[in-house]
Amino acid sequence: MGQIPIEISQLTRLVILDISTLSYLSASQLKLENPNLPMFVQNLTRITALYLDGLNISAQGNEWCSAVSSMTNLQILSLSSCNLSGPFNSSLERLKDLSVIRLDQNNLSAPVPEFFANFSNLTILRLSSCSLTGIFPENIFQVQSLSVLDISNNQDLHGSFPDFPRNGSLHTLVLTQTNFSGGLPDSISNLRQLSRLELSNDQFNGSLPNSMSNLTELAYLDLSSNNFTGQIPWFAMSKTLTHIDLSHNKLTGTIPSGNFEGLLNLIYIDLRYNSLNGSIPSSLFALPLLRKIKLSYNQFDGQLNEFSNASYFAVDYLDLSSNNLEGPIPMSILELRSLSILLLSSNKFNGTIDLQKIWNLQNLTTLDLSYNNLSINASLTDEHRLSSFPNMGTLKLASCKLDVFPDSLKNQSKLNSLDLSNNKIRGTIPTWVWKLDLLVHLNLSHNLLMDLEGPLQNLNLNLIVLDLHSNQLQGPIPMFSPQTTYLDYSTNNFSSVLPHDIGNYLTFTVFFSISSNNFHGRIPESICNATSLEVLDLSYNNFSGTIPQCLTTMSETLGVLNLRKNGLIGNIPNTFPAACSLQTLDLHGNRLDGPVPASLANCTELEVLDLGENQIMDTFPCLLKKISTLRVLVLRTNKFQGPIGCPMVNGTWQMLQIVDIAFNNFTGEIPGKWLTTWEAMLLGEDETQSELNHLQFEVLKYTRVYYQDTVIVTSKGLQMKLVKILTVFTSIDFSSNQFEGPIPEELMNFKALYVLNLSSNSFSSHIQSSLGNLKQLESLDLSRNNFRGEIPEELASLNFLSFLDLSFNHLGGKIPTSTQLQSFSADSFSGNKGLCGLPLTENCTSDWSSSPAYEKPHSDSGSSIDWKFISAEMGFAIGLGFVIGPLLFWKRWRIWYCKYVDNILCRIFPQLYLEYESYRGQRYRVLRWRN
Repeated sequence: MGQIPIEISQLTRLVILDISTLSYLSASQLKLENPNLPMFVQNLTRITALYLDGLNISAQGNEWCSAVSSMTNLQILSLSSCNLSGPFNSSLERLKDLSVIRLDQNNLSAPVPEFFANFSNLTILRLSSCSLTGIFPENIFQVQSLSVLDISNNQDLHGSFPDFPRNGSLHTLVLTQTNFSGGLPDSISNLRQLSRLELSNDQFNGSLPNSMSNLTELAYLDLSSNNFTGQIPWFAMSKTLTHIDLSHNKLTGTIPSGNFEGLLNLIYIDLRYNSLNGSIPSSLFALPLLRKIKLSYNQFDGQLNEFSNASYFAVDYLDLSSNNLEGPIPMSILELRSLSILLLSSNKFNGTIDLQKIWNLQNLTTLDLSYNNLSINASLTDEHRLSSFPNMGTLKLASCKLDVFPDSLKNQSKLNSLDLSNNKIRGTIPTWVWKLDLLVHLNLSHNLLMDLEGPLQNLNLNLIVLDLHSNQLQGPIPMFSPQTTYLDYSTNNFSSVLPHDIGNYLTFTVFFSISSNNFHGRIPESICNATSLEVLDLSYNNFSGTIPQCLTTMSETLGVLNLRKNGLIGNIPNTFPAACSLQTLDLHGNRLDGPVPASLANCTELEVLDLGENQIMDTFPCLLKKISTLRVLVLRTNKFQGPIGCPMVNGTWQMLQIVDIAFNNFTGEIPGKWLTTWEAMLLGEDETQSELNHLQFEVLKYTRVYYQDTVIVTSKGLQMKLVKILTVFTSIDFSSNQFEGPIPEELMNFKALYVLNLSSNSFSSHIQSSLGNLKQLESLDLSRNNFRGEIPEELASLNFLSFLDLSFNHLGGKIPTSTQLQSFSADSFSGNKGLCGLPLTENCTSDWSSSPAYEKPHSDSGSSIDWKFISAEMGFAIGLGFVIGPLLFWKRWRIWYCKYVDNILCRIFPQLYLEYESYRGQRYRVLRWRN
């Protein structure tokens, strides 16, 4: 095709200009690679439709809006993917005849103008992927003529639905990936022509209105990834439905058996990640065109019935995993000839399945039967040894009671993911496993495997994930392809030194764990050549020597460094880089000495720091006070000394939830002001919301592969290992130090605290009644201190308390009576000579307070006098002084007082009378009794 003979700008009478249809022409022919829009549309005042989609116009908002608004007759404006920017200009308001606006795939970064609702002829508005901001005008939804509205993929665009007008024209409404919120109004039933409704990945909530059942023209429905609650609406009236996606919501209740009857056009249904229960409607499996059924991660229960005419079904994707389905797997599933993906894992299915029957599904590419109560028979008949097998890509048979490797897998040349974990497979890993050329994911963990069949040299492996942990593998460590990114050999019987060039085999490795084996010798320096490492776990081995300095230097990429329970010696290298990204540092249980390295303060993302059971000699590590992410601090069993607390407390450890500094030489009082910064202890997370929240490190972002942090805490008198550290769990262990003084009152505000251990110190004063504020407390140990006074009644109100030890103090008085306190053994209160009452055998008597070991509670102000115990005595003494003093020193008062008392006695006792006698020259009044 030759050159265009005339300039486009001269086509002043052009009615429709559509350049996009000429896109097959070269840019040199059109000469419009970077058109100047104002020049281009100059004098085209009669044009009614403008299509410039895909041209690189690169114009600012004021520029392109002004240019377009000069075309006063314009009805269709289509400038998709033209590299336009915002904001919108009010000059567009002049285009009163606009019926179609297509501006999607531009970077407008602006709010949607209110005046778009004034275009009374508007039928199509497409603004998807435009980086729109602000609040979307509600009145645009009420434009009577509007039939298509697509504002999807604008994550900063907010809004909510108004009441929809009666007889609205909308048939396509797409708001996917916006920030719309609120509920669906009942008036959505007014949109009788609605055929496509997409609201996925928004913030909508509330129940789905029953009026949705009136949307009889609905063909495509996607409400996934919101917060909708309540039951699924009735869809039986929407005969044209082809696609239903309600996944990733909070829907509950059962599905009525007739809800899907008559949906003869339904092709796709996705109800995953809800809380639906009851049985799965059998009508669902009778729909002739249905190809994909996704019902996983719900609470469906009961048995699956056999399917009638299963061979005629078109289903190619069936996902019922992670429910409560039970009974045998219907054999009719194995007649679904079109089936390519079958996911039934994590249910309660039982019975025995012959693998050779599954192989009859010739289109099957993915099979997951893991974590049921199934037994898989992997043996094959001679007939099946010669027959063809499906070309499996993914096979997961974890926890299926396998005791041998299925021989049929030798022929799965296209297998890329194999999971046979949590079985009882014994003996040797056969060589053919390593010869599956396309295999990239292999999980054989939790079996009884002992060795690897050789030879292993010169294998061209493509493995990306290799998980052999929790077996009985022994001998030297096998090293495979350098491209393996996930390598887990932990919890085996490997016993050797690490190869000196091990780092050359870990070039692309991100996760490497050989924890809980018998490796010995020094840690090779070459391991630092594994520059992609994010997790390195060498814990629970017999490594000796010092920590290679390069290990701490490489923490710019390393997120987890775990050297726990080895025999390492020397100082912790002071080489943590300025860009340290460590999240977990666990050096517990070695023989490390020296101080805490100052450069550790560079690790500002640190969440777990465990230096326990070493020989570190230092003062309290205030150098770490600026690590605001710290959640777990363990300094237990070292040689730390001196006072604790840091001079500047602002911003210190707001997220700290587990602190263990027991068995050191810390002294002095615990500074209460320092504790006020531990905000995670003050108000804990809602436990119902944090059941799945625990400390973990995500290996390779967005892969959902996690390294689980662990820690050992002393709770309820026992050491326990927290394999998953819930973010709701809180614990303080200050035991076996030399702390003194009272318990800080600030500690009584830790309402989220589960475990408190202050035993074996020199704490004195009384036990505060405010201890009753710690309503979540499950374990309390105050034993072997110098506490005096009574046990506060408020202690009996701690309803979750299951361990209590107050032994070997100077407590006295009666143990408060409650079901809670009397449930503990007498050992919890022993060694307090002044205590009495159950569960002790000593009965409380009236003179129990005279025990020399007993001291009543007193004020926290040192040795101040408790006036309520001596006020009676002082009152008596002062009153006696007012009476006796005048009698002794004032004669006139003495004579009057005697006459007054005698007269009173004579009135009370008439038998008494007065007589006067003389003695040695003195006259006396004498009271005598009448006969």
